[in-house]
Amino acid sequence: MGPFSLNILDSLNQIQSEFDAYQKRYFPERKPEFFCLELNGEAGELANAEKKLWKGKKVEQFLLEDEAADVFIALMNYSNSRQINLSGAVKEKLLKIEEKRSELAAIRKEY
Repeated sequence: MGPFSLNILDSLNQIQSEFDAYQKRYFPERKPEFFCLELNGEAGELANAEKKLWKGKKVEQFLLEDEAADVFIALMNYSNSRQINLSGAVKEKLLKIEEKRSELAAIRKEY
């Protein structure tokens, strides 16, 4: 595959597992729908910060980092609640993207 090494994604399994153990240990069990809504809410907060930047307003870097972290955590929790192997899913998706990108590159088009 292109410049991206899929092997690095193997560490995502460990990260996802650690998030699952943490969530189960310290927080009440929640349904996947809860985590899906949480993920969308957090992504919305990140989008609002970006919208402010787009409009020329000042947004501190720490706010973007905080919101991005919230999105990542919510994605981990959602994936775990649905038993989604995120590492495997991302690998498969990247392979599909690379296949399409390569096909387009062969005819000198951008993805």
